[in-house]
Amino acid sequence: MKSLEDIRQSAIRTIEAEIDELKRLPTFLTGDFAESVQLIYKANSRLVITGIGKSASIGRKMVATFNSTGTPALFMHAADAIHGDIGTIRKEDVIICISNSGNTPEIRVLVPLLKSYGNKLIAFCGNTESFLATNADYLINTSVRREACPNNLAPTSSTTAQLVMGDALAVALLEYRNFTSRDFARNHPGGTLGKRMYLRVENLYTQNEKPQVDPDASLSDVILEISSKRLGATAVMDGDELCGIITDGDIRRMLSKNDSLTNVKAKDIMSANPKTLDTDILVVDALNMMRNNNITQILVLKDGIYAGVIHLHDILKEGII
Repeated sequence: MKSLEDIRQSAIRTIEAEIDELKRLPTFLTGDFAESVQLIYKANSRLVITGIGKSASIGRKMVATFNSTGTPALFMHAADAIHGDIGTIRKEDVIICISNSGNTPEIRVLVPLLKSYGNKLIAFCGNTESFLATNADYLINTSVRREACPNNLAPTSSTTAQLVMGDALAVALLEYRNFTSRDFARNHPGGTLGKRMYLRVENLYTQNEKPQVDPDASLSDVILEISSKRLGATAVMDGDELCGIITDGDIRRMLSKNDSLTNVKAKDIMSANPKTLDTDILVVDALNMMRNNNITQILVLKDGIYAGVIHLHDILKEGII
């Protein structure tokens, strides 16, 4: 029975073995790598990635990375390609074929077909003397001396090398086209970065009720309004004119200072000239305003008229921190 320390040491050996192989990758970056970047950038079509077995799994991940960083890409399984899916390829598409051995039967059938179509072929290959490597237009070497698997059988170091070289290609393309964080956010509108770049106050405040009281409202009416709307504050309105804001903190401070509450009105405890923001302000800017002023809610104005409240909790629920 293996001990817990034996298990930990096994994991350490695997990680260190793969790191050792990755350290060799920079020496494989020949002119073919740089030319591949230029080729993909200038192509007026898509990047099609193909492979079989574990290399196919790496190819799918590469497709996701390329798509999210501005390079349109799709995956085509090598086995499916030679049974009809090759019809998805356009003449202008650039092909990346991933294979550690470069000599599998599917690759031997697929590569001549791709060449006959006139597509440019980039090989991610661990065997530089293989059928794939010698027939590709560009070769990106992903060879490893040994798998991390103790039997040197299970694809481990080899697939990690493919993955890292794919990331290197994607990032090189990203930098080549000056792909910015705003571009990345456009492709990830549901992620935190996308929300920071695009989510506006108008997208959130309408989910809340609109608390408001008259300047002459009694203290009990103020407390009831704040409690029922559950935003920790209420606007004080004289008709359409915004006079101030009352927060639950204002009420607590008032209660600690006054013995008689009978004649207290909203206008007596409100904070005049409250912090406000427009509906088209970015939510991240609203968050910064709250932080800078040590407050948890801000009144929202639409065309200069009080429209509602945005609360810190609304922003945090969107994952913006």
